[in-house]
Amino acid sequence: MDFTGKTVLVTGASRGIGREIARQFAQHGARVAVHYNANRAAADETLALLQGDGHRVYQANITDAGAVKEMVDAVAAEMDGINILINNAGVYNDHPIATVSYEEWQKQWAAILATNLVGAANLIYCAAQHMIPKGGGRIVNVSSRGAFRGEPTAPAYGASKAGMNSMGQSLAIALAAYNIGVVTGAPGWVETDMATETLEGPNGDAIRNQSPLKRVATPADVAAVVLFYASDESFFSTGAMVDVNGASYLRT
Repeated sequence: MDFTGKTVLVTGASRGIGREIARQFAQHGARVAVHYNANRAAADETLALLQGDGHRVYQANITDAGAVKEMVDAVAAEMDGINILINNAGVYNDHPIATVSYEEWQKQWAAILATNLVGAANLIYCAAQHMIPKGGGRIVNVSSRGAFRGEPTAPAYGASKAGMNSMGQSLAIALAAYNIGVVTGAPGWVETDMATETLEGPNGDAIRNQSPLKRVATPADVAAVVLFYASDESFFSTGAMVDVNGASYLRT
């Protein structure tokens, strides 16, 4: 997979899965736009890890439609277009229906959908406006096993990722005529900073044992899948939903 000469915008690239995706793209020759929301220092740490030249850091609150457009337009203007968009940024907050207040319930649904679904949709729209005149592009959405398995303590998260899955399939059809491929990957548990407390806690072994591989994914496992489906060689897989959960949840 050679991404030399291509510009990749990776959202949520300041840590975890997004950082590893950015690192692997740079390793394979791409120019990477490293997006972050609040932690500039972490984004700069990602930037320092990237091989090659021409990488840049961009800030935007993905729930702000205007900020999304401004960022995407800036990436396209300053980095010679956008060839690949990786919709990785997302939020997860527990809001169990039996114990949270109605106010908290509404707050979490609004915040999670605004980031994970509407924000991702706006990013695709804005990026597509630059891809179409250039003759094509690739979009990979990072969804979740929770869209299929369910998220009983975070139903808005599961719903947002199920919406992302459907959106990806719809837009794969809508954008095919413009040589833009859209694929959605669905990881299960991943070894990231956000998951460390849970994986090192009393339920850690039970989570690992959900997979016959007796482990959870690494960020590198997820990034490798993302890069493949962002490549020109995988274009005929547009519209695909790809599980990255180590057979911890199987669907037909």
